Amino acid sequence: MSYRVVQWTTGNVGKRSVRAITLNPQLELVGCYAWSREKVGRDVGELCGIEPLGITATDDVDALLALQPDCVVYNPMFADVDEMVRILRTGVNIVSTSEFITGHFLGRERILEACHAGGTSIFGSGINPGFIQLFAIVSATLPEQVEKVSITEAIDTTIYNSPATEKPMGFGYPIDTPNLKAITEKGSAIFRDGVFLVADALGVRLDDVVCDVAYAQTTEDLQLPGDWLIEKGCVAGVDVAWKGVVNGREVIEIRGRWRKGQTLDPDWELDMGYTVEVQGTPSIKTTLSFAPPPGFVGETIDDYIMLGLSLVAMPAITAIPAVVQAPPGIVTYTDLPLLLPRGVLRT
Repeated sequence: MSYRVVQWTTGNVGKRSVRAITLNPQLELVGCYAWSREKVGRDVGELCGIEPLGITATDDVDALLALQPDCVVYNPMFADVDEMVRILRTGVNIVSTSEFITGHFLGRERILEACHAGGTSIFGSGINPGFIQLFAIVSATLPEQVEKVSITEAIDTTIYNSPATEKPMGFGYPIDTPNLKAITEKGSAIFRDGVFLVADALGVRLDDVVCDVAYAQTTEDLQLPGDWLIEKGCVAGVDVAWKGVVNGREVIEIRGRWRKGQTLDPDWELDMGYTVEVQGTPSIKTTLSFAPPPGFVGETIDDYIMLGLSLVAMPAITAIPAVVQAPPGIVTYTDLPLLLPRGVLRT
């Protein structure tokens, strides 16, 4: 069985989604939404740096929904709830990498109503939050008793050119900005959804979810890709932790530790990648790191970044068959069956 898919936007993650869809014989790309006017009317393959596909990008939402796709792969930088509701109410399922895990971050009620009106399902993932929470959940099945589940993402993002997503986390602000913690809390609130996902898997009701933040500043002006300058005395390191609390005790922690440049104060050392620790009987510690495929020759830094963005795109792509077959509503990893990597083995 193949699934008819519409791609929603062709930004960095969207480009990797299109590539993955076209490589998978289970999936058929039937249309593509273009957010920017200059992309309208262009071949989707050309927009994504692959061979022409004979499919033209459009901003005509009605025309795309009239194609009656099974699923929209929703990859905008920031989610538009009105847009998502419109898709779902029309009878089209969504898999998303855009600010959606449980819906708490965006407001669950409108999305749930749209799902039930359209008989559709929505699933959100990415690498974090998303797949790494599933990785932690699987790790937590090994101990006979669990005290705490911790997830840490530690990445040097110096080469990553995305101020639009990093400034909301607090990067670039003067270190003494009065409301800096509130800025980071708002910008990282999707990680709160990740805490709820792990809590659901553990079968616990949280009493509270709290956010702690620490910062590091650059001691010199820091010139970054894309003509982004972080001035001396401004934030070039963010360490944010979202914690689920039960009976006054922290039982879940999702932490992001990100830095830029070599002039950081304090100078944080990072265990690059993802670390999952399950404190229990026994305790489990697992790490997840990534490398280019054999023989890969990247000509630019962007070539390596795009490889990393495949990790963001693929959890949603893999879920398409299960999401299409799921009952109406918001579905997460705790609702879906084991998601199998069908159609990805090169033969």
